Amino acid sequence: MSIPKRRIAYFYDEDIGNYYYTHSHPMKPVRVRMTHSLVLGYKLHEHMDVFHPRRASPEEMMRFHTPGYIKFLQTATPSNTNPKSEDAVHYNIGFDCPVFDNIFEFCQISAGGSISAAQRLNYNLADVAINWAGGLHHARRDQASGFCYIADCVLGIMELLKYHPRVMYIDIDIHHGDGVEEAFYNTDRVLTVSFHKYGKEFFPESGHISDVGINSGKYYAVNVPLRDGMTDEAYHYLFKPIIRNLIHFYQPGAIFLQCGADSLVGDLLGYFNLSTYGHGECVKFVQSFGIPLLVAGGGGYIKQSVARCWTYETSLIVNQDIPDELPENDYLEYFQPSYKLHLHPDKKKNLNSEEFLHNIYVHVMENVRHLAAAPSVQMTELPPRAAMSRPIKVHEETSNFCKRLFMKFQTEDDIQEQKEQEEAQRMDDEEYAEKMSHEPNPNIPVKEPLPEM
Repeated sequence: MSIPKRRIAYFYDEDIGNYYYTHSHPMKPVRVRMTHSLVLGYKLHEHMDVFHPRRASPEEMMRFHTPGYIKFLQTATPSNTNPKSEDAVHYNIGFDCPVFDNIFEFCQISAGGSISAAQRLNYNLADVAINWAGGLHHARRDQASGFCYIADCVLGIMELLKYHPRVMYIDIDIHHGDGVEEAFYNTDRVLTVSFHKYGKEFFPESGHISDVGINSGKYYAVNVPLRDGMTDEAYHYLFKPIIRNLIHFYQPGAIFLQCGADSLVGDLLGYFNLSTYGHGECVKFVQSFGIPLLVAGGGGYIKQSVARCWTYETSLIVNQDIPDELPENDYLEYFQPSYKLHLHPDKKKNLNSEEFLHNIYVHVMENVRHLAAAPSVQMTELPPRAAMSRPIKVHEETSNFCKRLFMKFQTEDDIQEQKEQEEAQRMDDEEYAEKMSHEPNPNIPVKEPLPEM
């Protein structure tokens, strides 16, 4: 009996490399374009459906973010924004999160990719969906934070929640996934799991092991705080049994995996010692459960390392062996002197002793024991496929946003949305094709490298 071929959807917007935070800023969006160039060089696009995602609308962003914050991002430019102004201070715009040219378009690409990827999974058109431009996990409802402006992870998870009673979020960035955890801190419909460095003066200084959620979300936030020098072996010692047990108890309908590459050896802002093999093994392990999987990017501040890592993980997802020797690509000169794919650990000291790791594991497992096995959540009827590209209705602001949004069903908005979906279902084939995501296009153009990186 043959094993069914996995259906992989890959989302990429060629404009992602055009955006530029500032000369001295460590975040370089061109790293996604470099990843795509390697993906093409290794011919990995031949083993998946490549899509140009539609860009998220302001209304879609306002499903989570406040209208005032979205309006600010829409109108902000370097010339009209004073970092010391009341609005800039309120929205946390400054050195870490500067205003740059076309900032809102950048946000639309990141968010649109994660929403489109979630929709592809929801309609059972893919088993795994990839958006390397996403994974920006620090953004808050009305604030930028940690180089992140729009919470694409939250928006993607909210999309998945339309079809799945439970969604699991896994974060392997070196920084705590605080924005995502905060968004779902009081609901049991999303289980957040973050493996990160924790300590004083290390951003965002959150994610203590005792932070487990509140109200109905108590014990549905899992934090695994780690120390400098984490090796592949030490990381997997915790990652695999914790994830295995959480999946067993929680039984998620879908998983959002944030693959921040700043946990790799040598990162400018990270202090772990993971190889590309070790980082990729986490992706491979999560995929092995056969649960609908959305894979996104995240941190990573040596652009060559990021491109290597995400290219390798793309190869794992499509189940293709690729050589260590890098293929010809538009950015080959940036990979000298080795011109190799893989990164290997250095001699950094591992401050995570066996005793420390064991204590972390025991503590986390004690928290896991409190999880109610597969919490039951009533689901609304599956909307028609045509709703994929329809604007998402904006929810009014509320002081208890998460609880209202995730714990109540069949509101007036739901009824109105259902009527709209029934109308959309009557669209003819031509209109439907226009509304849907673009047809697979493995030959998405890769623009010339920017002169300054």
